[in-house]
Amino acid sequence: MKAIWRGRVIADSEQTLEVKGYRYFPREAVRMELLHTAPKTQSDLACPHGVQFYDVVADGSSSPRAAWSYEAPQAAMTSIDRWIGFWQDVEIR
Repeated sequence: MKAIWRGRVIADSEQTLEVKGYRYFPREAVRMELLHTAPKTQSDLACPHGVQFYDVVADGSSSPRAAWSYEAPQAAMTSIDRWIGFWQDVEIR
């Protein structure tokens, strides 16, 4: 599976997991240099899984909050602890 943003592969792995309709990539399969930590909102702070959103940034363009990970997941989400999920204009194929 690949996560692609504006024609650029930002994650590539055969070991992805689908949880609750979203595809997650192991952190080591993600080009973390293209992800910039986004400031936490009140909703983020209330998340029981310790969510951290990331802006996808490259070549002077960005897609705000297009990636996320759970930094302290509760039992139902431990299989994707610190894995990266994508949405918005990031294509998964």
